[in-house]
Amino acid sequence: MSISKLAIACSVALGAMTLTLAPASFAATDTKEAANPKAVKTAKAKPKAKTTKAKAAAKEAHPLAMSVVDKEESDEPDTAGSASTDFNCELGNKITIYTNATDDKHIALRWKKRLHRLSRVGTTTGANRFENRLYGLVWIGIPAKGMLLDSKQGRQLANECKDAEQAKPAAVVEAPPSLGVLPATGG
Repeated sequence: MSISKLAIACSVALGAMTLTLAPASFAATDTKEAANPKAVKTAKAKPKAKTTKAKAAAKEAHPLAMSVVDKEESDEPDTAGSASTDFNCELGNKITIYTNATDDKHIALRWKKRLHRLSRVGTTTGANRFENRLYGLVWIGIPAKGMLLDSKQGRQLANECKDAEQAKPAAVVEAPPSLGVLPATGG
């Protein structure tokens, strides 16, 4: 027997063993693919990757899949007993921040009819920075104003946000009284 005939015989024997050992549905698929070459392309198509919405739904479906921090950030915070501060921002945007005297590590921020929990992030500049990494929200508060950023899209959501105290006009500093010295005149 020649080598080519031996190779063909082995292929036929292996094919027969696969069909007898494989489940009926698997064997039927092989037969269909052999009869229709276009079916091979569709059967071997890669499954589509999960979309962001599908991933989020999977996390919500299985609560243990979320980390504790993600779970805290996704839950709407309780604002009972919290002090609220309203901020008026440019372009007519409004933000309300709820603070709790017993917890300076978190704030609740109302933006576009939704309440978000943000956690304090340390800074070297002294600014108050709070983040919600799940939604990508970042609140930065400095003495003159506050701003809300979207860290996922890298853009500002609201700027020049000022509460009632910050919106007051700055006091005019008067010049010190004259010391009795007249300005020099030419002459």
